Amino acid sequence: MGEAHGRHLTDALPPAVTLTPMTPAKEASPRWASSMRVRIIAVVVVLLLLSSIGSVLLLRVVLFERLDEEIGVSLDREAEEFQLLAGGVDPRTGEPFGDNIAAIFDVYFSREIADEGETLLAFIDGNLYESRRAARVPDTEEFEQTIGYWLSLNSPTSGSIDSAAGNTQYFAVPIQGEPDDGMFVVANFPANERGEITDAVQTQVLVQLGTTALASLLGLALAGRVLRPLRNLAQTARTISETDLSRRIEVEGKDEASQIAGAFNDMLARLEQSFTTQRQFLDDTSHELRTPLTIIRGHLELLELDETPEERAQTVAVVTDEVDRMNRIVADLFLLARAERPDFLRLEPVELQDLICAVHRKMCALAPRDWQVTPPPPAVIPADRNRLTQALLQLADNAVKFTEPGAAVQLGATTTGNEVRLWVANSGPPVPSEDAGKIFARFRRGSTRPAPNPGGAGLGLSIVAAIAEAHGGRAELVPRPGWGVSFEIVIPKEARETSHQAVPRPTPADAST
Repeated sequence: MGEAHGRHLTDALPPAVTLTPMTPAKEASPRWASSMRVRIIAVVVVLLLLSSIGSVLLLRVVLFERLDEEIGVSLDREAEEFQLLAGGVDPRTGEPFGDNIAAIFDVYFSREIADEGETLLAFIDGNLYESRRAARVPDTEEFEQTIGYWLSLNSPTSGSIDSAAGNTQYFAVPIQGEPDDGMFVVANFPANERGEITDAVQTQVLVQLGTTALASLLGLALAGRVLRPLRNLAQTARTISETDLSRRIEVEGKDEASQIAGAFNDMLARLEQSFTTQRQFLDDTSHELRTPLTIIRGHLELLELDETPEERAQTVAVVTDEVDRMNRIVADLFLLARAERPDFLRLEPVELQDLICAVHRKMCALAPRDWQVTPPPPAVIPADRNRLTQALLQLADNAVKFTEPGAAVQLGATTTGNEVRLWVANSGPPVPSEDAGKIFARFRRGSTRPAPNPGGAGLGLSIVAAIAEAHGGRAELVPRPGWGVSFEIVIPKEARETSHQAVPRPTPADAST
């Protein structure tokens, strides 16, 4: 019997939660290298540098291509204007130019100026007749060999050639005349403009490097602020021990890191509640079982001194009664411990009138009392039918303890606003004011309220309060005119999310599986 009782007590204990001391992992790399924000910023910086390098290279290629395109368009326009002029009339005389090549060149150079990077050259009989050149364009002496190539052309030709002055794009237009032939050349030396583009690209590179460095510093500071909840989480986790679970992380904002910190705080709250429940369970069990265990031990030690079967039977009866009382205490404590678990309730739609009538029928079998019932209005509430029945029967049993046979006990329920009130009122002695505030606490019995039928461990009203709180409600001691005392269970009409979410009751199909 002792072994069986030991197993029962062990099974009743809530599952222990053990915290393993957190030991920091060995650091194979410097601390800064293992920082999350450093790794994040490093990845961002690498991506920024790659994108900057790609954009700068693309910009350089596009600018060079656009420069070559503009140079080509400019050369074509200059050559076309010269050819139109050569085929027209001399504005000074109103006569066609004919074979007067010098006149063509004189009129042309009187109207045109060289664009950036351009030089305009006019040759008669192989000799330089006239020229115009923009600033920073090489003198003709620097590319005489290239001039010789242009003079050897017999038809309009455009292209690109490498000269002593660098890469040169040109358009050469030969002119037939009498007695001498001519050659018009428009050439562009893009070295200076390419140099300007290169300088601009280099400036852009420096600007982007500076911007990247500044953005990295700002990002490092911002990442530290964003990840602060995670650092606080790690610090808090390192300081937690099995005896102190009260530490919490300050949560600011609604970002992902703050959500993780909030979830960690919720986990700590559940752990702390679990440890508190476990310690309370063990404290209550050790406190309440000490007396019956002492009685059992004393009677077992005196059992061998009993001389008659009647005396031994009396001793065995006392021991059995104490064992039964221990079982009831453990069962009640186990119920209170389970009240904190998520599966304590199984919600289902409960018809209020049917619940009250069913409970009233069960109450009538408890003891000879004047069991009265006040039918409630029709209503359907989300609740655990079995738990509410258990709580109401517990109140009825409490009424039996404090009333004489034949005394009136009333069961009823009402709906007010968003709440449902279920009560059990009896005509016994009222609860003293000094006991009203602590009557639902564990192992609390009225200090001055006489109980004609005492019994129990003082856990009945605690069980009622736990069932009410599990439904998102409360248990109250409410004065009711004409009655000595009235206990009420107040629960919401609609299901609410509580600290231990109720588990829906399985359907018959689910139960069969």
